This record gives sequence, structure tokens and C-alpha cells, in this order.
Amino acid sequence: MKNDDFVAEQNRMWSSRYEGVGQNFLFGTEPNHFLAKQKERFIPGERVLSVADGEGRNSVWLASQELQVSAVEISAVAVEKARQLAKMRGVTVDFCCGDMLADEWRTPQTPALFDWVVGIFIQFAPPVLRQRQFEQIRTLLKPGGRILLQGYTPKQLEYKTGGPSVVENLYTEEFLRQAWGDYTIEYLKAYEDTLSEGSGHHGRSALIGMIARKPDQ
Repeated sequence: MKNDDFVAEQNRMWSSRYEGVGQNFLFGTEPNHFLAKQKERFIPGERVLSVADGEGRNSVWLASQELQVSAVEISAVAVEKARQLAKMRGVTVDFCCGDMLADEWRTPQTPALFDWVVGIFIQFAPPVLRQRQFEQIRTLLKPGGRILLQGYTPKQLEYKTGGPSVVENLYTEEFLRQAWGDYTIEYLKAYEDTLSEGSGHHGRSALIGMIARKPDQ
């Protein structure tokens, strides 16, 4: 699949879903639970990028923690909702409507390198493009920076409460250890929890969380 075709397809699909809930937020306005539990790991002033940010629930929360936050999202519908949420919460986020798999999404204000890249349920990319997705994250992190991932495991196909419908897009601990084997994995755990994140993620879910640190050099 060509990247341009994939991005166009994803844009249409997600914009339709975000429009479909009207003035509501598809995944709610509160941050992802796994992300919020890592609050103590963030240091005020750090530069954070939220990729595939959706309607802004995670980037806006990060900004409320006194972090310098940028966010990239392909759907203009979602970005507009994210801007509204940031305004309601009284925080500043450098939002960009663009393709995280490309280099062109960056704005003049976007830092060259980040202390953190946050990816919450970014398993939309099939394996052929996921490698590019991970490579982009690597180039965006400064030496010693960290990636925080939250995703679904293959058991999620039994629950059907959100996430991709194909097993190839899902994560296992073994897969993430291999994919990020050159990083120091500070946290990696597959677990189950009951999510209540709008209508998009609701119910018992098979989850996985990872935090990994890029080498200093």
C-alpha cells in the first residue's frame, strides 16, 4: 500500500467517525488512563510530541502538566475539535494537521527533537508502514528521550471494544522488545482493564503499555 493512498483512506475514515459524534468527542476529553498514570515521569518544561493525536484529549492533558506540547493528526475535523478543547482548558498546544509518516507536517515552531513521543493507540499502520512509523518516532526523539506507547494485544480481537480488527496491527511484549531492542525498556506490560474513553473505547480491553529510553548517543 502506498503511503499517500493509506493516508487518504485513514483521513476519510477518521474524519467520518469524528463528524459522526457531532459536538461530542469520540474518545472523550480525559487522557488515556495509562498515560495519566505516568504523570510523575514528566518534568515541567519537557518537550512532548503526541502523534495521531485525534481530538486532543492526550495533548491537552500533557500541556496541563506544564509541558511544551506539539501534536500531529491527519484529520482536520479532529484538529479543530482539539483546538476547541485546548481553548476550553486554557492550555497551549502546537497542533498540526498532517501525516506523521511524512516529514512535511512539521511547522516552524515544532522542536527538532523531543524529550518524549507519545503514541496512544496508533496501531492503524499495517506492518509495511509501521516500520516507517517507528523510524519517524526514532528520529523525533533526542538522545536520552523516551517513547510512551499504549496499544492493544491480539486478545483484543475477542473483546471487540476498540482498536484494529486485524491481528497483524496488534502488539505483543515480544514484538515490542524486538522492535525497540536497542532502547532501554523501562516499562513493558500486557494487561487487561475496563476502558471508558468515550464511545470509541468502551468496555473490557486487552492492553499493552511500554516506555523505552533512547540511547544517549
